[in-house]
Amino acid sequence: MKTMNRWILWLVLCMTSFTSLATDLNAPPLDQRISLGLTEVEKASFLSEMRQMLASIQGIISGIAKEDSGQIIKFARYSGNRMARATPLSIKAKTPMAFKEIGAPTHMMFEELVVRAETDDMQTLTELTGRIMKQCLACHEMFKTN
Repeated sequence: MKTMNRWILWLVLCMTSFTSLATDLNAPPLDQRISLGLTEVEKASFLSEMRQMLASIQGIISGIAKEDSGQIIKFARYSGNRMARATPLSIKAKTPMAFKEIGAPTHMMFEELVVRAETDDMQTLTELTGRIMKQCLACHEMFKTN
């Protein structure tokens, strides 16, 4: 009986050690994203723009589902060049070139969607929307607001 208890104790200790090791291996990595160094006011403005872009994507996807090119155009316009031009200068001054290299083409892709929604089929518009989302993900993977 003592041998079995020792065996069970040894097994539990091994399992606990393994679980601890596995937990450490699965721990999320430190946040390596680049901080944009925004003030609280700038951050609020910037995040509002990000939410608008997300709302644009939602409206575009809904428009594609309904095959409503007017809705696609309406929502794509919200996040096109007009949004980029309206970004406060203090924020633009803080964004590194790598950010601009993702952001500018993303806004242009929304503009492209406006134009293509008038003539292209829904499959093509879906593919373009997917490419826009890849841009969004690339930016969010690289940058943070604080």
